[in-house]
Amino acid sequence: MAEPEHQVARGRVDTAPAAPSYQFGALMLGDGTARFRLWAPSVQAVTLELNGQPPLPMKRVDDGFHEVVCECVVGSRYRYRISADLCVPDPASRLQDGDVHSYSVLTDASAYAWRNVEWRGRPWTETVLYEVHCGLLGGFRGVQERLADWCELGITAIELMPIADFPGPRNWGYDGVLPYAPDNAYGSPEDLRLLIDTAHCMGMQVILDVVYNHFGPDGNYLPSYAPEFFRDDIKTAWGPAIDFRKPQVRAFFAENALYWLNEYRFDGLRLDAVHAISERDWLVEMAAYVRGHLSPDRHAHLILENDDNAASLLREGFDAQWNDDAHHIVHHILTGEAHGYYGAYTEDPARDLAKCLAEGFIYQGQPSPARGGEPRGEPSKGLPPYAFIFFLQNHDQTGNRALGERLTALCDQKPEALRAAVTLQLLAPHIPLLFMGEEYGSLAPFQYFTSFSDPDLARAVSKGRRNEFAAFPAFSDPEARSAIPDPNDLQTWQNSIPLADEHDLRHKRSRLFYQALLQARRQFITPHLEGAQSVGATVLGPNCAAACWRLGNGSLLRIYCNLSGQAVDLPEEVSKSEIILFSSGAHADETLRTARLAPYSTIATVEAKVPGRASVGGQA
Repeated sequence: MAEPEHQVARGRVDTAPAAPSYQFGALMLGDGTARFRLWAPSVQAVTLELNGQPPLPMKRVDDGFHEVVCECVVGSRYRYRISADLCVPDPASRLQDGDVHSYSVLTDASAYAWRNVEWRGRPWTETVLYEVHCGLLGGFRGVQERLADWCELGITAIELMPIADFPGPRNWGYDGVLPYAPDNAYGSPEDLRLLIDTAHCMGMQVILDVVYNHFGPDGNYLPSYAPEFFRDDIKTAWGPAIDFRKPQVRAFFAENALYWLNEYRFDGLRLDAVHAISERDWLVEMAAYVRGHLSPDRHAHLILENDDNAASLLREGFDAQWNDDAHHIVHHILTGEAHGYYGAYTEDPARDLAKCLAEGFIYQGQPSPARGGEPRGEPSKGLPPYAFIFFLQNHDQTGNRALGERLTALCDQKPEALRAAVTLQLLAPHIPLLFMGEEYGSLAPFQYFTSFSDPDLARAVSKGRRNEFAAFPAFSDPEARSAIPDPNDLQTWQNSIPLADEHDLRHKRSRLFYQALLQARRQFITPHLEGAQSVGATVLGPNCAAACWRLGNGSLLRIYCNLSGQAVDLPEEVSKSEIILFSSGAHADETLRTARLAPYSTIATVEAKVPGRASVGGQA
């Protein structure tokens, strides 16, 4: 795909912005020397082992840091000796020479010559997200090769699952232990920068998923020299909670956020499971720190995953949150599943669907059955619709299933219902997110995979994974649980690779359907999304809702969604001046004329100040 002239300053080269004075890690100082710094408050003496030379003593300085400046060159290998029998990598390593237990490598962020020197990002309202796992798509180079296809589809931002260095060659990414180092299994730092640079030349944003709530179980050496990094009074699902009461810990992760945005020019970060961070004030502090250190003309987006539904954070520096409520209610309606957290959405699905379309969150402080009756959430009414990310699938909601089935497989008996849900998702003024392969109806599962070399850890992870589903009726029997894939089995990884067949008619039709929807969104909704506000939503019948938003240009966007098997009447106030933008099924004009919405169908309309009409009938 040709690079837009206004995006690229041809013939010019640029280097990464000057690095701030990071407290953590090894940094070249520009005079042939490098500064090495380690926070090891529980150790009195630390020595630097550099390029196989004799250990170099480090000076203990304020606040538990150890530091040394010495002559060095880019590419030097180093590690820290903590004791006679323990050497550790730099916890802020920018690159590893091998895996997480190996030497760290000194790097120079200014070495990459950026082609696109004018890029400042895109407004959040223009975002259409596409979540990818780099490893399954061939690493950073493999992802780069697919950018043109996604751009043609209508994607404006790719979101990379975590890339922080993890043990072994295969991992979801949520077992990372070196949060500053891109994993070698995906490619080099230069490969990553080239991916981002290429995306920017195509007008696409790149978002990175970062994990600040825990470290993985293999390769985390922090407890051996900085146990103060963790709390002993709070446990998470992944082990002891990280102690964000400590200023050094707060700085470690705040600097990490800035590092990715500054040195790699990511356009934003998605913060994983922040409900597991007990000090919520750090989130606000980090957002302010990051934005205060970036050029004011940069579009840098901060996204939350937060089971607490803390709507106030969306007014305190964060652009949007993954809306699990929207996913859960639509998933429950489509599949009928009511186990686990889906049980919290069974009482009145149509009411919940209307509420999430109008107000964002369903749970805004009321008791949740999924929390044993404890309150969940904060009021979200009044937030703009683009403060919520709407997905039907993602790595969690697919991969956390025992067998990793996608919606395409779960809805194979009523594909028209899935088309209606996709139409709702992509034309609602919330920010849509697609999961890799979703656009062509991939049937490949997305399963939980690891590659731990320690056989005891591998067995424990496999056993834990299967025991996790013991309370589910389908897996209450031990023999049934034995069918749950072993995360450490190479086959589990291979099963999860989504492969599109351009000659498969079903794949082609599905992709054309998504492409037509995103074209309608780009033409009629995105240009007027800034300033959009909900006008309200109503229940039309069981599993049916209608919602209306006033867009920034004053026009009214309406969506009528019927996810039931029965036709329903449309509201009496349906206007003859409504223009049909898209219909998931046929005979859309007749639907408005008769004010009767067919089973398993969704129609989007716009009234006033809209210059034209999109093609009707999205049965691509």
